[in-house]
Order: sequence, then C-alpha cells, then structure tokens
Amino acid sequence: MPPRDSPTARQARLGGELRKLRERAGKTAREAAGMVSTDQAKISHIEAGRIGVSEARIRKLAVFYACDDEPLVEALCAIAREHRGQHWWDEYRGVLAPGFLDIAELEHHATALRCLQPVTFPGILQTEDYAHALFAGVIPRLPEDEVRARVEHRMRRRGVLERDAPPQFEAIVHEAALRMRVGGRKVARAQLEYLLSASERPVITIRVIPFTSEGFIEVTQTVMYASGVVPQLDTVHIDAPFGGGFLDSAANLDRYRTLLDLAAQAALSPEESRSFIQHVVRDLRD
Repeated sequence: MPPRDSPTARQARLGGELRKLRERAGKTAREAAGMVSTDQAKISHIEAGRIGVSEARIRKLAVFYACDDEPLVEALCAIAREHRGQHWWDEYRGVLAPGFLDIAELEHHATALRCLQPVTFPGILQTEDYAHALFAGVIPRLPEDEVRARVEHRMRRRGVLERDAPPQFEAIVHEAALRMRVGGRKVARAQLEYLLSASERPVITIRVIPFTSEGFIEVTQTVMYASGVVPQLDTVHIDAPFGGGFLDSAANLDRYRTLLDLAAQAALSPEESRSFIQHVVRDLRD
C-alpha cells in the first residue's frame, strides 16, 4: 500500500507518539525496523503517519522501547484500529479542507474540552444562522455550496455533546464575543439565547470574561484544549483567520493549561456569567 499523501491529525499523532517512545528509549529508526522485520524507510513513514501500523507491531515496539505504560499502549492500539469511513466526518473528505475533519475527530475522541473564545462562540455551540453569517463573511467570499457544507458540518459537530457519554465542556468567552452582532441583532440574540439554553446542561459550563477584568488581557488567541484518554494524548488546537494548527509538545500543553487556568480565574462564575449573558440579551431586545 502506498504512503498516504495527507494523513489525518490523529494518524500523524499515532506516529508521533511512537517516535517519542523510540527517541526516549535511545533507539534508532534502523534498530526499530530490525525489531519488526521491516526497513528504516517504513519506520519513518509510520512515525509520520503516512502508513498504518498494526496493533501487534505497536506492542512489539513498546516492549523494545521499554514502555510499560499499558494505558498509553492501549490508547495507541485503539487509534491503529480506526479506519476511514468509520465516522460521520468522513463524508466531508474531498468536500471540506482536512482541518475541518481533524477538529471533528479531535472533539469526538476527547474526554474533556476547554476553550477560550475572544470574539466568537465555540463552534459546537453556534446556531445555524450564526455559523452561516461567519462563513458567508469570509474574505475572499466562499461559494454558497462551500458555505452550506461548512455550516452543515459545524451543526453535526454538536452531536459530541448530545451523545450518551459526552465530554465535559468548559467555554471561557470574552464579553467582546457577546457584544458582536454577527448576522445582525436578531441572529446575535438567538445565538445568546441558545448559549443560555446550552449552559443548563450538566456537562456544559459557560464563563464570561467582562471588559472590566483587569487580571487577564491575553485575548488574542482562540484556543481549545482537548483531553485525551491518557494525558500523553492531550492536544491543543489553535484557531486563526488564516489557518489553525495542533500542538502536543509537553511545553505547549503546559503553557495552554496555564493560559486557560488564568482565564478561568479572571472570568465570572457560571451563575454570574448566565446573568451577564441575560443582560446582553435584554439589550438586544430593546
């Protein structure tokens, strides 16, 4: 089977974790290849996510790398068992850019999600009209069929919070996002009302950083921290107007955990945040 041209973020992560284990053990790619009776080029492809790897090889390499972290090994084997076409977002392969599929996949496999939203609302808590207004406003303008596909995909992402065992979700939203009249007064009000309704669910926590906050000024980044089934698979997603990215180094994970903790400290309590949002809704009704 030829190498994949575009591995998913999760496929690349599996390979990256195997590379980390090898390097931590002080083994070369050539030595790893010899252990599993393959060639060095194939080990390089595996570690880049360009080709798959069997559970048997993962376990054999884990022993060779002296990795006795069984939960991590099991988590890596679970990734290896996944295949394209298995989940709903695969329907959008070739329709939307790979990043859209990667974010849906990340949310699906997360055990908890935390995000910091400076000027917009979390994608999985957006209304259809709000999401449409955002995508329709992209410059240069998108074709209408692309806008429709993006909105549909975003609405389907909500399912992660509606399944039997949803992840805990905490959204820290700046007041600027509440005040933005995306799509106009009516759309903005409906979005805020949906946010209030969503905040009543036990797994969803919404907290607002008001303009008056003096303890937190880093509101330039849209950040989502996804907790994996094991800590080694935690992932940060950075969103930006001209493309986002995934981060998983220990230093970056620690940095963004700290950032989100500081943001939470500066934010209002969930109850105060609900009252604050209700006040903004009343302003939009006047």
